[in-house]
Amino acid sequence: MHSSNEGEEYTAERIQAIANRLAAARTKGDLVALLVHELENYSLFDLQIIGGRLNSEIEKLPSPYREAVRPYFRAQLFDRHHQILTLHRSGGSRHLATLPLRDPDLFSRFCTMVPEGCFAWNDTSERNPYFRNPKNRLFYYLIAAFTMFVLDEPGHPAGMPFPGGFSVEKRADGWYCLIRDKEKDVFYSICNFCPAKQADDPVRQANRVR
Repeated sequence: MHSSNEGEEYTAERIQAIANRLAAARTKGDLVALLVHELENYSLFDLQIIGGRLNSEIEKLPSPYREAVRPYFRAQLFDRHHQILTLHRSGGSRHLATLPLRDPDLFSRFCTMVPEGCFAWNDTSERNPYFRNPKNRLFYYLIAAFTMFVLDEPGHPAGMPFPGGFSVEKRADGWYCLIRDKEKDVFYSICNFCPAKQADDPVRQANRVR
């Protein structure tokens, strides 16, 4: 476990090597094991720092959006972190050993994006909390990989409010997001790798989430 979160040890070369290892995953079980190996390098202190910086970013958002979105941002990161570690340590990931990744080509592109994305600091989006530290940004991507490529769920939780009153919506035939394609020009956005489909209905969707 590391006791520092300053990010010096997470060089571009190290993150590239991590991304290369992740890209070698062929099954969901492979990916869980590789992700847990990296996540176990984050100490409790590291997680406290990440949580503190997340809270700092949330506090910059306008009210009442700030209060509405806060629990979703925390769930997006820390609930999933707890979930993957519990899944692995309880042996619950054994049934994933032979399950293929839902879209190997998309996952490969995700892994290609990660090294550069960890050093992209011009993110002003209210939808994607950012950390100006490669180690913290890598944590964000590791959790997103678990959510999107192991659980096959959207990177942002269903019901999470976005500016404008919209949210990721779960329908009978899958996940939908009205703003998914708006992130296409942001190469490091997890939205580009999300299993949610672009929603065509411009009606506010938050109340339709179950």
